[in-house]
Amino acid sequence: MIPHLRKAYNEQFTQEKFDRMVTDIESVYDQSVVFRVSETPVFVPADLTRKLVSACESIVDVIVQPNFKDLTEKSIPDNQRLPNEPDFSHFIVMDFGIMQDKEGVLQPRLIEMQGFPSLFCWQDMLATHYKKHFDIPANLNNFFNGFDHDKYIGLLSKIVLDDCKPEEVVLLEVKPKEQKTRIDFYATQGMLGIEILDLNDLKADGKTLWYLKDGKRQDIKRIYNRIIFDDLFAQDDLGDAVDLTKSYDVQWIPHPNWFYRISKYTLPFIDNEYVPKTRFLSEFRPDNADLDKYVLKPLFSFAGQGVVIDVRPEDLDAVKDPENWIVQEKVDYGPVIETPNVPAKCEIRMIYFWEPGASRPTLVHNLCRMSKGKMVGVRYNDEFDWVGGTVCFFEH
Repeated sequence: MIPHLRKAYNEQFTQEKFDRMVTDIESVYDQSVVFRVSETPVFVPADLTRKLVSACESIVDVIVQPNFKDLTEKSIPDNQRLPNEPDFSHFIVMDFGIMQDKEGVLQPRLIEMQGFPSLFCWQDMLATHYKKHFDIPANLNNFFNGFDHDKYIGLLSKIVLDDCKPEEVVLLEVKPKEQKTRIDFYATQGMLGIEILDLNDLKADGKTLWYLKDGKRQDIKRIYNRIIFDDLFAQDDLGDAVDLTKSYDVQWIPHPNWFYRISKYTLPFIDNEYVPKTRFLSEFRPDNADLDKYVLKPLFSFAGQGVVIDVRPEDLDAVKDPENWIVQEKVDYGPVIETPNVPAKCEIRMIYFWEPGASRPTLVHNLCRMSKGKMVGVRYNDEFDWVGGTVCFFEH
């Protein structure tokens, strides 16, 4: 996006250097990267950086308002509501598609948001290795608000562990060793010292959750939650897994209810120039709108599943629960990143950490996904190069 930096990077790039970078990353925890890593980071100019930060902070203003939990109370499915919910989400991420207006000026548009973790440790590793293997200008930064690697991992550790011993805290996921994002789990284990636990290895004794560590019972005090709960409850092969909807003497980091509160459900409540107009399908009147200007999205899905980009009247008619769907103004991602062949589009995820006791969360880091297909996301771009997961370096 910064033309002279893009030109310089593309000229220094070789496939051999990139392959060495990926091999170097994989060697840190002896784990293969099983999703596509982009050949390039993204260089974000100062004007777009300011717009992204401004948009994020205005959205945070909505989240911290006193009535936010009342506004979002209906977002949580009754059969998936967990007890002992705190008044905030420890982590918040916001995804922005990058477009160009009629004058060619870069503009962010909010696509989605989640009160849920992202690939926090992987992103730190990736940024570090881009800087190690390629010439990344020193005046650009992947962090915000004065953070660096040590401060970033230090705050993440403080939020996840609090005053607990690492063995009393687990990263919980369903079949973690089969997940495409598992390299982040191993990086988290390496950086924070916590155990990676499969849901089926979780045991309950009354209100105490525990697992076997080195053949001995280890009680759990905190769960770093990586389970997508609407996906969890759609599975039918969980066997005799612990019922997580019951009350246990553990702290969730973050609490699963916040996955729903800060989500697509939140979008209709936000009024901001960088947030596309969004309505619940139950309140949408298709006779007053041009359908090709909208995207249809289910509230309860992840990774782009169920999204209808080219909306037809029959798509609306087929929805049986319109209160669980949104209609959002379409964002035409711009081909803003020059590559050796076809320009790429991108989506930038802004990452917030919320330290207990703070009045609001803090912007700390980012994630980026590059695409040349109709959908953004590594699973939709297998046939292209210079696409996939990456990181932004921002001009401040």
